[in-house]
Amino acid sequence: MLKWAIELGQFDLEYCPRTAIKGQELADFILEFDSEVDNKAIVLPEPSSQGSPPADEREELPQPWWILYVDGVVNNNRAGARIVLVTLKGHHLMSAIHFKIYVTNNDAEYEALINGLKISLEVGVVNLIARSDSELVVNQVNGGFQARGPRTEFYMRCAQRLLEKFGSARLEGVPREEIVR
Repeated sequence: MLKWAIELGQFDLEYCPRTAIKGQELADFILEFDSEVDNKAIVLPEPSSQGSPPADEREELPQPWWILYVDGVVNNNRAGARIVLVTLKGHHLMSAIHFKIYVTNNDAEYEALINGLKISLEVGVVNLIARSDSELVVNQVNGGFQARGPRTEFYMRCAQRLLEKFGSARLEGVPREEIVR
């Protein structure tokens, strides 16, 4: 770090931290779809003499949907998980997990989902569509299949609790070819 400071010091550069992307993403989203609004503005009604309207009567800005792709992989040599969070502008935020312990394929799929949901919450995502190629995991979390065994049930409950923390979230099953790499 010091080496770079010395090298770049001669150019009189000044460090400016980047502001949060979330606010910029929302502003760009509203501007991008502004022409479809047909001259309607998102404006709160003027306060009357009785005060401001109750919170449930106020219009809220629509929250856009983010997409999360998760995939767990186990083979003879290693096990891991791939997580791709797609932002509103189509940027891919990628993360990978390497397991140093033995895990089953279903464990890897659940680990990918749970860690992807945690990342999404940390980024501040409100509405999320999570996509996985594991039919078993999708159906267990959505309530279509029963979880058998304490470990699988623990994973399922953890994923369900994380999904409840979003404003709106859903888990969809997709073919393996549709998982973003």
